[in-house]
Amino acid sequence: MPDIDLSRLSLEQKAALLSGQDFWSTHPVQDAGLPSVVLTDGPHGVRRQVGEFDHMGIYQSLPSTCFPPAVAVGSSWDPEVAARIGAAVGREARALGVHVVLGPGVNIKRSPLCGRNFEYYSEDPLLSGHLGAAHVRGQQEEGVGASLKHFAVNNQETDRMRVSADVDERTLREIYLPAFEHIVTEARPATVMAAYNKVNGVHAAQNRWLLTEVLREEWGFTGAVVSDWGAVHDPVASVLAGLDLEMPGPAPENTRRIVDAVRDGELDESAVDTAVRRILALTGLVGERSEGFDVDAHHRLARELAAECAVLLKNEDGVLPLAPGQRVAVIGEFATTPRHQAGGSSHLNPTRLDNAFDAMRELAADRANTVDFAPGFASDGSGDAVALREAAVALARSSDVAVVFAGLAEREESEGFDRDTLHLPAVQIELIRAVAAAAVRTVVVLSNGGIVSLEGWHDDVDAILEGFLLGQGGGGALADLLFGEADPSGRLAETIPLRLEDNPSFVNFPGEQGHVRYGEGVMVGYRWYGTTGTPVRYPFGHGLSYTTFTVSGLAVESTGDDSARASLTVTNTGARAGKHVVQVYVSPQAGPVRRPTRELRAFAKVRLAPGESRTLTFDLGRRAFAHYDVLDAGWAVAPGEYRVQIGENAEHMIAEAPVSLAGDAPAQELTLESTFGEWIAHPVIGSTLLHELTAALPEDQGSQLGDRPELLQAVRDVPMKRVVGLVEGDALDATLQRLMERTRVADRP
Repeated sequence: MPDIDLSRLSLEQKAALLSGQDFWSTHPVQDAGLPSVVLTDGPHGVRRQVGEFDHMGIYQSLPSTCFPPAVAVGSSWDPEVAARIGAAVGREARALGVHVVLGPGVNIKRSPLCGRNFEYYSEDPLLSGHLGAAHVRGQQEEGVGASLKHFAVNNQETDRMRVSADVDERTLREIYLPAFEHIVTEARPATVMAAYNKVNGVHAAQNRWLLTEVLREEWGFTGAVVSDWGAVHDPVASVLAGLDLEMPGPAPENTRRIVDAVRDGELDESAVDTAVRRILALTGLVGERSEGFDVDAHHRLARELAAECAVLLKNEDGVLPLAPGQRVAVIGEFATTPRHQAGGSSHLNPTRLDNAFDAMRELAADRANTVDFAPGFASDGSGDAVALREAAVALARSSDVAVVFAGLAEREESEGFDRDTLHLPAVQIELIRAVAAAAVRTVVVLSNGGIVSLEGWHDDVDAILEGFLLGQGGGGALADLLFGEADPSGRLAETIPLRLEDNPSFVNFPGEQGHVRYGEGVMVGYRWYGTTGTPVRYPFGHGLSYTTFTVSGLAVESTGDDSARASLTVTNTGARAGKHVVQVYVSPQAGPVRRPTRELRAFAKVRLAPGESRTLTFDLGRRAFAHYDVLDAGWAVAPGEYRVQIGENAEHMIAEAPVSLAGDAPAQELTLESTFGEWIAHPVIGSTLLHELTAALPEDQGSQLGDRPELLQAVRDVPMKRVVGLVEGDALDATLQRLMERTRVADRP
């Protein structure tokens, strides 16, 4: 951290430092030789603007590599992919004079309608956290700071500047905060970005519980908290809450309000000093600009990594990879005009842009394939839809296999608004069905930032390759996958439902009258579908390969009262090299709260040659088995049995083994206000309670406890003091006092 004597600065100078110098940079401190810090959008590339500045991508930015966005990286299930993107973004940022790149975004995909889901990894916090941490480490190892966003519970675009996300604490702790927690504690990002929305009625940018109590005091964050652009409503409240830098700037009115608050005694000047020191610490990231970056190498990297991210959803009778000598009809505008990124603040000016059709023709030249093209539809709705479809059908009829490129245009999903449907445009659905009826075999390649429904055409086609958004090398990567130059190894990072109405957030999204209620609690995504038995089209974790794998020899042993170790062997049983994602789930069998049927607790992506085997070991720590106990305000591991499961995906388990854990001593102290049911269930005194009560009561009353189970059931939810009131005299008083004392002295975790 730069050494500066803040006493040399006036209050007005310090207050001015708490907002930006302009849209993208901080104020320098000329007298102290401290430079301005340049921040700019990311996270899948550097959106370095010069001249006129804006937030939504209206004005051009300098050319930079558009790597696969987070929606694709999430489907890679590979921290190495995230780390390599982070490192490349860092190299380009240094060449472009940028010191902090805003990202990664790790908000949970609560609803598939969220217009910004393309910028987020997953519906699961563990997967999001590990990928985000890898990106941060990769980027910061290149000397460029990261800005972890959007903190927190920013899961929709509708009314995003004002809406209050109303969420209970257990849900916050188990679903919406863990990815942030993991990245802060394991990767130490330079900055964290406070979100636009409110969290339980308080704007995130002025929420002291969020920015100070959780982020700094619990997780130990020492960097700077930056506002999302325009997220500050009350600058004094924000400083008091722990926000350091308001962006964009300058903000002279807010500077005056901060100065007046200090002079009026509303704000202690030491809080201003603390924020200034954190902002000035960022100047340690300012160094000499590098001489540039290798544009060709980064484009090749973008193509290589994109191939890791696509998900092969369906492949009937091995229609993929395309065989040599086949006549291939390439249909759909997206084959020649690729959809590679989405709209809004992360929209980049790519250094170049592959398209799938050209890449397919290049690969086909060595395989004696013929590859012809028909647009099939116009993504902007122009042209004669019937004529375009009929020409595409004619081409499909004369081919051995038709490959239809479909998806969503950028105008249909972007930062700033949410979607209102999961369906593809009707013109594309009609095209897919018409082509499938005419072609010998039909493959559909999808390009979309949020998941789309496959209903109405799924059963008509032979194969589906979900490309999501793959960045500027995505066209070449899709060609590599279609022709088998690369093996598909992506897995879904979010569930594809049969109906939008099946999604657990459906009745509450996007809220009303300034509030959105997170009524599904912890049952987000696959947690809901698996627990309720709701059928889906494709589950979280699903994905096919051109080779086959087996998992064998699962063994699980406890390594402590609240931890375990799992080991297994993965074998490539196919004829070609490929990558397999091992998914480790934990299914709790006991505990005081309702929990999902299973939750992802570890994963690994492993590359294996044909016939190769590898043994993997997973250490499952306390949090793999814990739930958040709101009564004790901490994580708790219930004593009992857990099942460690290996999933082909979140729905299909291929191996499992039990493990018994001693867990935690009870944290709940019993009182006379505790219900009879809570007394009976208490792990310390519950097993002997009936015996103790029977012994303390007169024989005629005590015998009824054992002889009348319906009586026990009737008083289960009655406070113990009311139960005692049903008994004549004070025979139970001493026994109950003794039992309550035993719960007070029980060991705590």
